[in-house]
Amino acid sequence: MADLRSRPIGATASLGRMGYPSIRSATGGELQIVTGPAQAGFNPLDLLLASLAACMSMSARIAARELGFSDTFEGLEVDVSGEKSADEPSRFVGFTVRMTFHGEIPSEQQWLIARRAEEICTVSNSLAVHPQLLLGPV
Repeated sequence: MADLRSRPIGATASLGRMGYPSIRSATGGELQIVTGPAQAGFNPLDLLLASLAACMSMSARIAARELGFSDTFEGLEVDVSGEKSADEPSRFVGFTVRMTFHGEIPSEQQWLIARRAEEICTVSNSLAVHPQLLLGPV
């Protein structure tokens, strides 16, 4: 019988009186948030865009396999940018996802892979709806 385990999901941000938050994932991964324009690293918006880019890249590989393009799919790069609203509340009003495929994949097949990846990706599916945000005591 297959050993089906689910990966714990979730994150905790810790913030003191000064400085920036540190983030810890449910699996123990850690990173520091930065917000200064000259600082290398991730701010909260970068993390959202990075989540979409990572999810779309993994979903594209799954889609390529599902659609029978495994032999020609050699990898890809996914670049994600977001357009912020000019008015309140502060939010993204749109995302642009650009996929650059490696390997001999015709543009029609690239489009099929991209569309299927969007259907597979948990992050894009979550952004496509208005998920409920529950606030309460921990």
